[in-house]
Amino acid sequence: MIEILHPADDSGSGLAAQLADEADTAALGAALAAALEPGLVIWLQGDLGAGKTTLVRGALRALGWAEKVKSPTYTLIEPYALSSLNLYHFDFYRFAVPEEYLEAGLEEYFSGSGVCLVEWPDKALPYLAVPDLEVSLAVAGMGRHCEASARTEAGRKCIRRLESALTRR
Repeated sequence: MIEILHPADDSGSGLAAQLADEADTAALGAALAAALEPGLVIWLQGDLGAGKTTLVRGALRALGWAEKVKSPTYTLIEPYALSSLNLYHFDFYRFAVPEEYLEAGLEEYFSGSGVCLVEWPDKALPYLAVPDLEVSLAVAGMGRHCEASARTEAGRKCIRRLESALTRR
C-alpha cells in the first residue's frame, strides 16, 4: 500500500510517498494517469532500476493501454495514442552529449498537447522543456521512495489531482 509521507501543502508544490513494492510503483503510475492533462511535461528522475518505466507502465495500463510497454532506451521515444490523450515516453539515457536531443528533432513533441514523460532529462539539458512536474524515485530497502515536485501551475494542479487519486485508493 502506498504510504503518503508528506502530503501536498496548500500550494500543491509537492508530495512524498513510500512505495512498498513494484505493485505500488505501478499503482502510483495509475494514480498519476488520473492526474494527467494534455500538454504536461513530466521528468522522471532516478537511478537505473528505480522504477521509472514501471511507473509509466502503471499509468498506461490505467489509461487503457493493453499492449506491451517497453523502455525507450534504444528508440528514444515510445508514442502511445490513447483515446483520452497522446502520451510520449522518452528515455535519454544513451545520449553522449545534449545536442543529440536537437539532432533527433524531438522539440516538436514538447510544444503540443501530448503528455511527455521523460527519463534521464538531465542528458538533454539545456535544450529540454522545463517540466511541469518532476517525479524522483529512489530505492529504499525493498521498496521505493517517491518525491513529486511541481515546477509550474499546471504541475501544482497535477500534484493536487495525484494526491486526491492516491487518497481515494
